[in-house]
Amino acid sequence: MALVDVINQNGEKVDSIELEDQIFNAKIRDALVQQVVVWQLAKRRSGSAATKTRGQVRGGGKKPWRQKGTGRARAGTSRSPIWVGGGTVFGPHPRSYAFSLPKKVRKAALCSVLSAKLRDDKLTVLDKIEIEAPKTKLFAEILRKLGVQDQKTLFLVPEKDVDLTRASRNLYRTLVLPTEGMNVYDLLRFERLTILKDALPRLSERLS
Repeated sequence: MALVDVINQNGEKVDSIELEDQIFNAKIRDALVQQVVVWQLAKRRSGSAATKTRGQVRGGGKKPWRQKGTGRARAGTSRSPIWVGGGTVFGPHPRSYAFSLPKKVRKAALCSVLSAKLRDDKLTVLDKIEIEAPKTKLFAEILRKLGVQDQKTLFLVPEKDVDLTRASRNLYRTLVLPTEGMNVYDLLRFERLTILKDALPRLSERLS
């Protein structure tokens, strides 16, 4: 098991803790991470792009001219796909881009990213965060003391914390997520990961 320091919100070491090898020292599998990122982004797609076929375009019920004798090509409707204002052939229609992915793959990808954070010294374990009020200024001061004010940092907390979320939402380099909301895409999107000590048991329950 990896032994890491536990620091307080002033950046001072207060304890040490062992991290589970199964989660933080797993084999880093880039292919699985890529699969999960594609899966997440596919689920987020609205799939609302739409075009009208010749049967859906308004008008075009009358035959533009008689079949023979005009010297022009035959035409049955002014909404033919080859006419300006006509329908679209094989255009996009509303659909879902989501697809299924096994839970084992998702868990393995999460463990891979967490292990990479620890390997690259981008993971910090924090004792706790206490703020007097949900103020951006107070949270920014904590970031300064931790020395991460210039880094994109993801804070992982045991459960949804309204005060911390409100205090951090105006800081574009910072995101506060509960343990159940942790995902591969956000872990990769933020350079540094800071985990509250109380979140580790819940993390173990989710990934063990």
